[in-house]
Amino acid sequence: MGMRRTGFWTVMGMLLLSGCAHQQTLKVDNADQPYRIGREDVLDVSVWRDSELSRTVPVRPDGFISIPMVGEIEAAGKTPTELAEALKSGLQPYVQEPRVTVIVREVNSSRVFVTGEVAHPGAYPLRGRVSLLQAIALAGGFTDFANSDGIVVIRTDGKGGQIPVRYSDLVSPDGESVILRPGDTVVVP
Repeated sequence: MGMRRTGFWTVMGMLLLSGCAHQQTLKVDNADQPYRIGREDVLDVSVWRDSELSRTVPVRPDGFISIPMVGEIEAAGKTPTELAEALKSGLQPYVQEPRVTVIVREVNSSRVFVTGEVAHPGAYPLRGRVSLLQAIALAGGFTDFANSDGIVVIRTDGKGGQIPVRYSDLVSPDGESVILRPGDTVVVP
């Protein structure tokens, strides 16, 4: 048990020195791609000079939002600009020259899940490029009983795959980084 505990603290020390273990929000590095609205995001919809139509709305699990006069409109998968244009088109019969702005207030759709033998299993926000090592650090690192060379990343991107990962390969100088995607589940046995 003393050997396992020493290994755990060595790994945690490396993660702390690399700056991973204490970051809760990671910097977005894919700024060249516009943000796509996702399910459970919260949006501020502003109609210029019409406070009755301006409101904060959640994107429902089915991907739609409800706006007076427009009704149900699909928001998931659109950029804020695309959604604003769709709302503008829906309001034109009722509002003279509508000016619509959509701002993403809360990003709740992009998450990864870390479960198993980690200190704090749960859902973590995915902000930009997040590696498997960073997700494990966000979850507080491994417990004393973790099988760090038996990690599995379950990917739910339509292809439904499982990616087996050995922690020793991740931290080796020649090891490749596993970048997580929204909806991925990391299982640490």
